[in-house]
Amino acid sequence: MTKGELEDKISKSLTQWEKDYLGRGSILVKTDILRNMVIVLMRGILTAAEQELATTREGLMSVKRMRSDLVESGANQLKALVSELTGIEVMSFYTDISTQTGERVMVFIMKSPIE
Repeated sequence: MTKGELEDKISKSLTQWEKDYLGRGSILVKTDILRNMVIVLMRGILTAAEQELATTREGLMSVKRMRSDLVESGANQLKALVSELTGIEVMSFYTDISTQTGERVMVFIMKSPIE
């Protein structure tokens, strides 16, 4: 499998995970592999209600916290998914969400570089 094919497969698998675990998927998912990192950008992750709620500071923090907690609760599933697809163990996982742009970034640090 080429690097591009693997990146595409990771994107599709994470979108399916979102649908299965969170109830809906992102509008756009782009995965890039760089040395020992898998970097995933997800766009269009917020619902209309979350976008409206995020117009206030309190609402913004509530949406950010809730979305972060939801993904963190499934972190072991995400790490297992990426490990299975790459054949390399995930050492650490980081994520953050922008309530202004409706984007989420996920970074998986692998045990060794992905060839």
